[in-house]
Formats: sequence, structure tokens, C-alpha cells
Amino acid sequence: MNSGRVTLFDWFAASAAEHPDQPALEVGAERLTYGELRRLVEGLAVRLLAVNGGRRPRGVGLSASRSVAAYVGYLAALRVGATLVPLNPEAPPARNAAVLAAADVDLVVADPASADATPGVVTLAFTTEELRALAAGNAEAPPCPATPDDIAYLVFTSGSTGVPKGVPIAHRNVTAYLSHVVSRAEAGPGSRLSGTFELTFDGSVYDLFVAWGSGATLVVPMRSQLISPVKFIAGRELTHWFSVPSLLSFADQLGTLTPGAMPSLRWSVFGGEPLPLSGARAWAAAAPNSRIENLYGPSELTVSCTEYRLPADPADWPTTPNGTAPLGAGYAGLDFLLLDEDGAPADDGELCVRGPQRFPGYLDPANNAGRFLTVDAAGTVHPYTGEGPLTEEHWYRTGDRIARADGLLVHLGRVDQQVKIRGYRIEPGEIEALLREQDGVRDAVVVAVRGADGEKELVAAVSGSGAAPEPLYSALGDRLPPYMIPRRITVLDELPLNAHGKIDRRALVGTFESDRS
Repeated sequence: MNSGRVTLFDWFAASAAEHPDQPALEVGAERLTYGELRRLVEGLAVRLLAVNGGRRPRGVGLSASRSVAAYVGYLAALRVGATLVPLNPEAPPARNAAVLAAADVDLVVADPASADATPGVVTLAFTTEELRALAAGNAEAPPCPATPDDIAYLVFTSGSTGVPKGVPIAHRNVTAYLSHVVSRAEAGPGSRLSGTFELTFDGSVYDLFVAWGSGATLVVPMRSQLISPVKFIAGRELTHWFSVPSLLSFADQLGTLTPGAMPSLRWSVFGGEPLPLSGARAWAAAAPNSRIENLYGPSELTVSCTEYRLPADPADWPTTPNGTAPLGAGYAGLDFLLLDEDGAPADDGELCVRGPQRFPGYLDPANNAGRFLTVDAAGTVHPYTGEGPLTEEHWYRTGDRIARADGLLVHLGRVDQQVKIRGYRIEPGEIEALLREQDGVRDAVVVAVRGADGEKELVAAVSGSGAAPEPLYSALGDRLPPYMIPRRITVLDELPLNAHGKIDRRALVGTFESDRS
């Protein structure tokens, strides 16, 4: 499927050349064919080069969401060979400023609704009409100068030190990924694929380029429509769906997963968090013509690295210890290794992966220490300390505890404190670090507990005689995006300790869940 596609933009360009009259994008009431979208991209690319003095920008930020400008801006950044840096328009300006500074961004593309989210940086905001005006002259940018080793995009995950952690993905990484998933999705002209993920979430790479790499149509729901996915799928006659399992849970709670409710669906993909088999059964009944697949993978391994397609007959589905779908098998071309606590190969341990999808290392090299390892010929594990270059021989430590059961990989949780909340990967340490900076706070702990809807939510406990919840909520709101702010903050005289004198996180989880019930 690669066919000489070297850069991420090449995946779109090949389809635009082959299918110029096919629909490429639907956002709300707006529709663009591949030819129309390509012309808008060229027009904006010419403008980006002109604003940057005719030079290729190092990085282009994107502060836009679910608009034509968002998707044209995404492609235009790639077209000029810049590193794309998606931003969360709802994040506090201070956080976006930190991301822009770390990523070496020259300018930002925005839609009018998000133009004020990036103060201090040259920001170009466009409506669809203004983008059409840029494209009216049919000018084309010079050939894209990007190489396979250049960075295609940068996503930022939560960091344990209180600073967002940059994950750069090279064009060769994402090309290796798309070469596998595009053909597996069996999409093409006439297929209609969902665009559920925000562009700051790397699941959006699957949305965009499985569609644009195959000549299919990307159909983007507005945020309000995500609450009723069944209605959106049926109304827009989608053939392919990809989301976090939380949206499946929303549909189940609404009572909309009635038998046969989504007859057009042929392919249903879930990822970003564990997929409950009970919810998947209800989805299967509502989409009887669809296969269901579970994907797993951290951003550092380029979106996903394992897959499990549930058997067509739910009677044949496996039983797992935690009631969630298996991770299945790893992608061909990647190497997988499970290591126990002593660093020995095992059938239950931390998953380590290497191969062409593995990223080249964090934007800040200081974050690499402890996240990689090598294994010598004698089987001895050597943790990476940060000394020397990262090579293809280095394994990335995912931090996920995985087991092999009946030939399948099964997710058992984290070996560290990292959590996922509705698909977003969060380091509680980042939130804890910010809480400890606040007046009156002596110590802080953030844990994930089951919320009233059965989904995970963040809660925090702080100690300190001068601490109070309201100022803490306000302080976090100035520094963190909404999904990282704890639902509850409780002030305690002392944080509970276990027998080893360490903070007893398990006891806190039990306390919060007991209080809720």
C-alpha cells in the first residue's frame, strides 16, 4: 500500500491525484472533494511560506478543532515540510505557550474560534471562505522538502515532572504504521470514515490517513454529536467507526444500541483504553454487518501496535480475567518482549517494543533515561541511562503490564502510576507537582477511581493546614486542560501511608470509591 509514499503528506497527495472528484472531507454542512481540498492546502502552504520569509517553517502549530481550517492547516503544515504541532484550543494559554516554546514553532494556523489560544506567536486564522480566496490563484508550493527521518508531527503527553512531554514521530514511523492499517481497514472510494478524535490525540492520525490514504471520505462529527454516536453513524451512513470505548458506553447508557441500529457499519475499531466485552456485545448487535477490532499502542509506537479482531460470532469471543477484549497480536515487523520485575523474559510482565514504528526518542532527551533498554546476547537487560545515542536495538518500555494467554496478549494494567482517562494518557505526577507548588499544600496524591458512570475519573488528596479545594481548582485550571483536572480534591491532615512508609495509593482509591457509593 506504500507505493513510494515517503512522507505523511504523500498518503493524501496520492489519493488526491487518483480521486480528485471523490468526496474527501465532510465537516458539519461543508463538503470538499479531494481536488478542492488539495487546492485549499496548496493555497495555504504558499501563504505559510510567504509569512515565514519564503523559508520552510521548522514547526507549525495548529489551534483549530472540527473545522475546515483545522484539516487544511494540518495538511498545509505537512505540505511545506514543517513539523506539525497540534494544540488544544481549550488548554490554558500558559500550557500552549510551553508547548510552542518546546516545539520550536514559527507560526500557528487557527480557525477564528481558536485564534486567541496562542498569544505571543504569529497566528494566522482562516474561515473556509478565506481559504478559498487564498486558493483562487491556483498557486502551488515548491516540492515538499521533508525526508523520512524528519519529524512529521509532535504530540504532547502528560509528564511526571509537571512539564508536558513531547513525542516526535518521524515520517518513516508513520509510513510504517499506515502501510499496515490502511490496507487492513479495507476502505476506499465510497467508504465513509469517522473523525472522532481531537487532533491533539494521535488516534486522529488513523482517522485522517486511513481515509485519505485510501480515497475514502472523512466525516467529522461535531462535539455535541459524539454524545449520540449511534444517531450520527446511522444518519451519515458511516461504514467505518473508530473511537475510545467510552463512546460505546455513552451509547449503551442512552439505550440506543438497539439491534440493527447501525446497518451501514462494516468496520468498528476501538482503542485508547480497555474495551469491555459486555459493551462490545451490545455494539455488535446494533451493527450486525460490522467486524469489531481492538487496537492498543502508546504514542511512542505510532498510534497502535497490536490488534485483535473479535470473532464474527459473539459465542466464540474469548473470556479474559478483566472482562476486556484481548490486545491480540503485535503488528508484523515489530519485536515484542515481556520482562518480569527481575528483567527476565516472561509470559507476564512489562511490554517492551522495538521496530520501525518506534519513535526516535523524546523531544527533551532527559526524558529518555529509564524509558529504553537493550538486551545483550546473554539475555542481560541494560537500562538506558541517557548516555550515548538511541539505536534500532533499543526497546521502548511501554509501562504496561501484559500477559500472554492462549496465544493472545492481554492488558493487565500499568507497572507505574500512569493512567488513561477517556483515551488521554495522564501522568498523575504532573498534576501532583502543580498541586505541591500551591500555597498551603505540603503533599499531594492524584489517583484514578471509578466514577458514578463506571468510567475512570481523577481525584486528588492533599495535605497541609493552609490548603483549600477552591483555590487549588483555580490554580490547576490556569495550567492544565480540562481532562487533567481532578473531579474532586480532598484536604487531609495527613496522607495515608502503607507499612513501608510510602503513600498508600490503594487505600486512597478505596476511600474515594467508598465515599462515592
